[in-house]
Amino acid sequence: MLEESKNIDSTLEPLDEYLVIQPVSDETETRAGLILPASALATIAVRTGIVTAVGSEPNGIEVGDKVLYPFEAGYDVRLGGIEVKVLKRGELIGRIHD
Repeated sequence: MLEESKNIDSTLEPLDEYLVIQPVSDETETRAGLILPASALATIAVRTGIVTAVGSEPNGIEVGDKVLYPFEAGYDVRLGGIEVKVLKRGELIGRIHD
């Protein structure tokens, strides 16, 4: 779940088809209530995140969209103590509607 207390407040403006995505926490809860830490999820090939900034050519992606992207996609960047991903629009797998 996206931590509401940690908003990205920076001046990073992605160019062209690049997006800035704040990954959603990798900790997951099973149906039985067990919490799986990020280290146990190393075999998962995809991640979800919230788009926090878009370049001039986002092609249908908007700030606030929840998206699915490959785990190894893009670049890991640290902004104001928060880890974000910067990746190209074409690396996205899909938008999540929940």
